[in-house]
Amino acid sequence: IAAQAVADEDAQRCRRIGAHGSRLITPGARVVTHCNAGWLAFVDWGSALSPVYAAYEEGKDPFVWVDETRPRGQASRLTAWELGQHGVEHQIIADNATATLMKEGKVDLGIVGADRIAANGDVANKIGTLPTAIAAREYNIPFYVAAPTATIDLQCPHGDQIPIEERSQDEVLFTWGWSDSGEFIRVRTAPPASTAHNPAFDVTPAELITGIITELGIYVPAELKTHNAK
Repeated sequence: IAAQAVADEDAQRCRRIGAHGSRLITPGARVVTHCNAGWLAFVDWGSALSPVYAAYEEGKDPFVWVDETRPRGQASRLTAWELGQHGVEHQIIADNATATLMKEGKVDLGIVGADRIAANGDVANKIGTLPTAIAAREYNIPFYVAAPTATIDLQCPHGDQIPIEERSQDEVLFTWGWSDSGEFIRVRTAPPASTAHNPAFDVTPAELITGIITELGIYVPAELKTHNAK
């Protein structure tokens, strides 16, 4: 019973994130996201994708650019599958294509999830989030973070105090995928003598974030403490 209650609360929080965030999505808006923060990562709805799903259910027909999210490919494997199952139009792009799409006027806003949010609004998320935010600022594109308030750590004053995990070199040196025969296999994509540096996350400074979408509403990073979002 307790576990079901926790699950139901998680789904409701994510649903409310979608209700608040869908207001940011205009009909036909082109959204870029990074990594997987949909219903596969939560009990239901998700965080970053919840506004997209809500907008889709409202008939706004959003389009999503899906960053592949190297090296593990969470978006190309999970987010794209999830959006396809839901009926949301999307295309997978290489992570380093995002800035060009923004420059060409093909992105209306960015929405990503968060693994941890510091008290000042700095956000830790999957590696590659920071360059997306920098490009969005350069091309005057709104960049939002969607996360339940449980992600906000008011005991962590700023992002510099968030430890960044160094993951296995193999995630960069090798790639998993389906062969032509349908077998899921691993292949090496780097020279045998090469090594790799593989930080799993990066920290996006609060000044690059337009707003943080929570189940309680949308806050600019500086409002997290004053509104007691936690």
